[in-house]
Amino acid sequence: MSSDRSPARSFRDLTVWQKAHEFVLAVYRYSESFPEREKFGLAHQLRRAAVSIPANIAEGFGKRSQAEKARFLNIAEGSVEECRYYLILSQDLGYGQNRSLTSTLEETSKLLNAYVRTILASGS
Repeated sequence: MSSDRSPARSFRDLTVWQKAHEFVLAVYRYSESFPEREKFGLAHQLRRAAVSIPANIAEGFGKRSQAEKARFLNIAEGSVEECRYYLILSQDLGYGQNRSLTSTLEETSKLLNAYVRTILASGS
């Protein structure tokens, strides 16, 4: 976070959370068009992993210690990787183009990595 910005008072103030939430909404729209047989398969897995990203950012925000914050952010990073794979799989299965979704995920990943570095450097 730059010095000219006030600290976030809520996880909703975090740009990384906002971008991750945007990604989740896009994932829900994208996966609506999956075949019915994927309702409890790939669509469910992709949605669950996507939701895990902003959920863990939010949960980490509420933790007091640097170690606890970092643990939840690391879980969010793992969910980013999981989503990367599910997007590759859905593309390869022919369930639709997802370039825009992949781009949003990459942007989320970069913001998350920067946020993690900031948390670790701050010592809190």
